[in-house]
Amino acid sequence: QFLQLLVNLLQARTIIEVGTFTGYSTLWMASALPADGRLIACDTNEEYTAMAERYWREAGVADRIELHIAPALETLDKLLDQEQAGRADMAFVDADKVEYPDYYERLLRLLRPGGLVVIDNTLWDGLPADSTAQDKDTRAIRAFNEGLLEDNRVTLSLLPVADGITLAVKR
Repeated sequence: QFLQLLVNLLQARTIIEVGTFTGYSTLWMASALPADGRLIACDTNEEYTAMAERYWREAGVADRIELHIAPALETLDKLLDQEQAGRADMAFVDADKVEYPDYYERLLRLLRPGGLVVIDNTLWDGLPADSTAQDKDTRAIRAFNEGLLEDNRVTLSLLPVADGITLAVKR
């Protein structure tokens, strides 16, 4: 519902989602899009996204969702190759934590000025603040968060909701 609110606030017409899973977030965002809006959903798991597609059809939003079953970086690179830079209004990231910096860089190029990147799991159960936590995902989130602090291309806000949601508005 929070994502739906953000779509409405931005009056978004084009959204890119990295990490779709069962399509719950996708459904909320797509339901806020205008009839001619487009949500590009990136995932690699056909089993889970098949479940998502069923719910999208039942909710009447399937025609707004363009599902790409491929590594997200490939899909994002294709969008850039298709001269889509600067055209997206919003992006949502909830996927492989190690790839967050690569997703983020491509999404910033794809977003228009004033566009929003919503990044899930940036508090990661508090582990990035625990120097003894050294698993690869925690290290990746920690480094990603540190990099965001230095990024003058965006205005940031980290919401301490659930596992942490970072909002980055492209300047």
